[in-house]
Amino acid sequence: MINREQRAARLQELAAQKIIIKDGPYGTEIQRRKLTEEDFRGDRFADHPSDLKGNNDILSLTRPDVLRDIARDYINAGAQILATNTFNANAISQADYATEAATYEINVEAAKLLREECDAAGEDVFVAGSIGPTNKTLSVSPKVSDPGYREVTFDEVKDVYREQVEGLLDGGADFILVETIFDSLNAKAALFAANEAGEARGETIPVMISLTLTAMAGRNLAGQGPDAFWYSVRHVKPLTMGRNCSFGAEGLRPHVASLSKLADTLICVYPNAGLPNDLGQYDELPEETAAFIKEWAESGIINVIGGCCGTTPAHIAAIARATKGIIPRQIPNIEPKMRLSGIDAHVF
Repeated sequence: MINREQRAARLQELAAQKIIIKDGPYGTEIQRRKLTEEDFRGDRFADHPSDLKGNNDILSLTRPDVLRDIARDYINAGAQILATNTFNANAISQADYATEAATYEINVEAAKLLREECDAAGEDVFVAGSIGPTNKTLSVSPKVSDPGYREVTFDEVKDVYREQVEGLLDGGADFILVETIFDSLNAKAALFAANEAGEARGETIPVMISLTLTAMAGRNLAGQGPDAFWYSVRHVKPLTMGRNCSFGAEGLRPHVASLSKLADTLICVYPNAGLPNDLGQYDELPEETAAFIKEWAESGIINVIGGCCGTTPAHIAAIARATKGIIPRQIPNIEPKMRLSGIDAHVF
């Protein structure tokens, strides 16, 4: 049985000694393999009434061998934190493919296969159970004419996340990673679900939190600033706080530097491989991404670093080489003050 508090303590111990490498995305690698509709269906969903191609999460049930190969590529590149292929493995998102009934099983199997690969690689390789934002928002109405309208309630989203959290924990995840947060309220529902699951199990579930910024000014889709977001979730005492997706490393740099001074926990960042070109492709080479990240490391603003959209195992390997031997960021002591959050942060 996994003692998640001990696993979190071990990660903190390692992060005090060196910069920890996180993996990159599964989506990029899955696309490179040019899987067919039959690959996504497998025997299990051969007669499923809806198309399944593009439902990357279902591959945990139909092509786990593909996910194992990708995990091994990231481990060989130097990653010590690997995130499960479960970004859209929630009942809300899976409803698009009429596969919501398989949600719990998808999460269990995704975490289980990654647990096996990480354990085979060594004791200090960790499994983060990935939770994405769903395709529904609690903070913004989808109807311009009705600002108060919501397609889902907080409790509904929390319950959807609870099912996903339970599956990830039952499959062997060390931590829960709430990532690509564009809506603060959705994130709070996920964090609430993780806390509920922990209370039911009699344990504390370590969580990693990663915000995505939708404008260079540094706000999420709901308009909340990053400082205010941190103050709104700091009470859960996350194992890591960070940024992912958003922009490339060059554009994300000032936002990482700001967070580094603000957050009294480990900073985990995984940027895109630059910005997409006109065809939606990412052109930034591994050595280019690694050069940006090396400067971050030398400036002492990161503890955990990986890659998001467009990055590959080659990017992760280049980042690992570029940051090797560099002293990690020191967690600051933050002066106690009243800190409140709305759209913006308020410190008294």
